[in-house]
Amino acid sequence: MKNFLIKQYQKDIKKKISHNYLPYQFKNSSQIFKKIKLLIKNCDFTLGKEVITLENNFKKLTKTKYAFGVGSGTDAMFLSLRALDLKKGDEVITTSFTFYSTVGAIVTAGGTPVFIDIGNDLNINPDLIEKKITKKTKALLIVHWAGKVCDMEKILKISKKYKIPIIEDACHAIGASFKNKSAGSFGLSGCFSFHPLKNINVWGDGGVLCTNNKAFAKKIYLLRNHGLVSRNRCKIFGYNSRLDTIQAIVANYIFKNRLKIITKKRILNSNYLDEKLKNNKDISLPVRSDKNSKEVFHLYHIFCKKQKKLVAYLNKKGIDAKIHYPIPVHKQQAAKKYIKKGLNLVNTDRIVRKIISLPVHEYVKTKDLDFIIESINFFYKNENSIH
Repeated sequence: MKNFLIKQYQKDIKKKISHNYLPYQFKNSSQIFKKIKLLIKNCDFTLGKEVITLENNFKKLTKTKYAFGVGSGTDAMFLSLRALDLKKGDEVITTSFTFYSTVGAIVTAGGTPVFIDIGNDLNINPDLIEKKITKKTKALLIVHWAGKVCDMEKILKISKKYKIPIIEDACHAIGASFKNKSAGSFGLSGCFSFHPLKNINVWGDGGVLCTNNKAFAKKIYLLRNHGLVSRNRCKIFGYNSRLDTIQAIVANYIFKNRLKIITKKRILNSNYLDEKLKNNKDISLPVRSDKNSKEVFHLYHIFCKKQKKLVAYLNKKGIDAKIHYPIPVHKQQAAKKYIKKGLNLVNTDRIVRKIISLPVHEYVKTKDLDFIIESINFFYKNENSIH
């Protein structure tokens, strides 16, 4: 057993154009440290005043009635599912094209994941959901992958028809919207992440859970803090998923000073790459959001020929090209016992062999984007001579 993350951090940060931009994001942290000094004086280290401020910020952003700071985006999903009182055999429909935490939250909450294929927009294909609904189906856990909101009109109709609640994995989708309605506000709950590489990032882990349902909110309030209603009264046995105040300080700083810039720049950089790459016959693009939606590009993807060779070439050029993720969840060892015979996620399996992601954060400059484009074009023109 070893911590494999340290080498990954060191490797990524050395690249000329990296997905990791934290040294720039927090170069001037004087405001944050000033707040941390006050925190030390006040000693409200968990669920302190800054957590309340952050929760209010997210209520305004998502236009939801309730928001709870929790330990991570994963915790937000787990607590949402736990609040549904899942029992052994209860099913939760989701996508395999996601980070492992989405499905992990289902399993640790006591549910059984049921996988649906994705469309060319990389989100769950809503036209395939009804076929998978059974008497055991207790929730739809949808993922707004890379910051693009799912087709919520179709999904909401299915939810209403079968009376199945929607849990939104909006960890990639802070600031995203579908027809002027915020990601994280459509379903029973919306789950957001503050992992260091998310669009709002903190100095560790953190997350927020949003909801409009009062009864559900009361459950989450208890579950995230040991079921306590006061210092000395425990109503139910819950969990320790309290957002640290120090992380809320960092998140509030990003929310106030950086979020609009982050969102705008990611969109501009992604549109620039789309425009410059669209005529490359070896490249194709995922279906992007139309004018009625706002896609925030937590990740920027393209589909390409000779995926692994292109990634290796770009990495050699100092460009942090990655595959998110080469092995989909349904083919992971952890998922083996949940896979039913005959499962065939054709589009998921096809896309993971073609997809790569490129850095588009706010510190990627136009000259960097041009270098990425030139490098991709050079690769395909000279691929036979590149080793």
